[in-house]
Amino acid sequence: MLDNSELLAKVDRVFLGMPSPNFAGSPVGAHPCQGVYVTPKGKRPKVAFVACHYNGDFTEHYMGPEMAVRGFGFLGWNTRYRGAEDMFLLENAVLDIGVGMRWLREVAGVETIVILGFSGGGSLMAAYQAEAVCPTLGDGLQGAGLDALHSLPKGDLYVSLNAHLGRPQVFTSYLDPSVVDEWDPVPTDEALNPFNPDNGPPFSQEFISRYRAAQRARNQRITDWAKEELKRLNAAGIPDRLFPVYRSWADLRFVDGSLDPSDRPTPMCYAGDPAIANRAIPGLGKVNTLKTWLSMWSLETSKCHGGVQLARFSLPSLVVQGLSDLGVFPSDARQIFDHIGSHDKELHMLPGTHYFHGNTDERKHAAELVGEWVKQKV
Repeated sequence: MLDNSELLAKVDRVFLGMPSPNFAGSPVGAHPCQGVYVTPKGKRPKVAFVACHYNGDFTEHYMGPEMAVRGFGFLGWNTRYRGAEDMFLLENAVLDIGVGMRWLREVAGVETIVILGFSGGGSLMAAYQAEAVCPTLGDGLQGAGLDALHSLPKGDLYVSLNAHLGRPQVFTSYLDPSVVDEWDPVPTDEALNPFNPDNGPPFSQEFISRYRAAQRARNQRITDWAKEELKRLNAAGIPDRLFPVYRSWADLRFVDGSLDPSDRPTPMCYAGDPAIANRAIPGLGKVNTLKTWLSMWSLETSKCHGGVQLARFSLPSLVVQGLSDLGVFPSDARQIFDHIGSHDKELHMLPGTHYFHGNTDERKHAAELVGEWVKQKV
C-alpha cells in the first residue's frame, strides 16, 4: 500500500476559489466556495467524485488521492460555512455545492459525477441531490440565488461512506437529556444521567425508551424556544442571536457496546471518553444562531433529514460502513440503505474506523470497493 507521500506523488492537485450565486466573497479576497481537485497525474478523468460537509474542511479529504490513483477525479469542496457551523443555512450551502458541481461539468469536462456523502456530509449531499431533482428551498432565496436553485447540476451516482442519517437525528441521539437548565451546564436530572452507574450499563429497555423520548423532548424544547425568541427579536428589529447547547456527547451507544453492537470500543466517542467529553467544549452544535438551529438541528423544522432526502433518489447508490466507527453505527447504515429510494443500491459493512485511519489495508479496501462499484456503473 502506498503511504500518503507516495500517493501524492502520483496525482495532480488544483486549488479552486469561486463566488456563489448569492455571495461574491469577503473584501479580503476569500471566495465562499473553495476546493481542491485531485486527478491522476497528467490525466483528465471523465468520472469524478465530489464531497462536502456542513462545516468541515474537505479540501484534503483522505479519499481524494485514493480515488485519483484509481483513475478518478476527486473534488474536496467547501461551502461558505467551513469552520462556521454556527451560521449554517441549508439553502446557501446547496447553492455553494452547485458551484463545484457546475465546474466539474463545464470546466473539468467530467461526464459522470459521483456524489460522496461522508460523515455529516452524507445528509448534506443527499439534500443537494434531492434539491437538484426537485427544489424546495426557494422560500429562503431570491434573485440570482433562486435562479441557481432551479438549475442545480445533478449527480449520477451516490456513495454513502460512514455517513450519519441526518443532522437532526445524529444531534438528538447525542444530546444529554439529563440537562435541567439550557443556560447552565451543571444541574442534572440523575434519573436520566447516562453516566450515573445506577442507570447502567447495561441499560434496561425501560431506561432506553425513556432516555430517547427525553432526548427528542429536549430537541423540541430548544426548537420551541428558538421559534419564539426569533419572533421576539425580529419584532425588535434584531435579525438573530447566538446561543449555546451544552452536553452533546451522550449517546447511550457510546457507553454500552451491547447496543447496536459493532467492533467499536466502549466507553468511547469521537472526542474520547464520553463522560469527560460530554462536559467539555468541543462537539456538535455547541453554538448556534436561532436560524441555524431551525435549519440544521431541529427535528421539527430542519430539512437536513437524510431519510427524507434519500427517499427522493433514483440514482444508483452504495452504502459503506466501517464497523469500528465510534459515532456511526450499523443500524444507521441500514436505515440509510432502507431510506434510499433507488432500486439499484448496495450495502457493505467493512472493517475500519470512521476515517479508516491507522490501517492502510482497511482504507485501501474501502477505496477499492468504492472504485470498483463506480466502474461497474459507468
